[in-house]
Amino acid sequence: MSTITESVNVTVPIRAAYDQWTQFETFPEFMEGVEEIRQLDDVTVRWRTRIAGVTREFDARITEQLPDERVAWKSLDGPEHAGVVTFHRLDDTTTRVTAQLEFAPEGVAEKAGDRLGALTHRVKGDLRRFKTFIESRGVQTGGWRGQVDRPGQADGPPEGPGRADRSGP
Repeated sequence: MSTITESVNVTVPIRAAYDQWTQFETFPEFMEGVEEIRQLDDVTVRWRTRIAGVTREFDARITEQLPDERVAWKSLDGPEHAGVVTFHRLDDTTTRVTAQLEFAPEGVAEKAGDRLGALTHRVKGDLRRFKTFIESRGVQTGGWRGQVDRPGQADGPPEGPGRADRSGP
């Protein structure tokens, strides 16, 4: 497994940064190679990516989600990967967004790209585009304030309204 950690400071309050990140369907607007993300339920998202001419679809499960703190996930199928995005309040109007990803490159091309830092470059670019995306709007396009507890922390469904009950800013 390879690990990548990148951060960006965004000039919006922590709630705006976090809430925007919970709007997975907007990821194609700032993530290179992501064609579509569909929310299947409160904890499952389906990704469709196209990178270097190769299209992949896979599902990922949100394994932990704490409002204004973190969103963590793990792939259920397809390319093996997991990650966490954390949100740190620097002041009332500035938030540090940090993405940490672990992945297992598949095939010769992905392994070579990993050695050359291609994914690190992509994640860095995605975070810069997220910064532009949220700062140009000044407010989030929506948000989900529910909580998903780490496995083993709590039993039962996620707290808060379902994703279908999203509310705007």
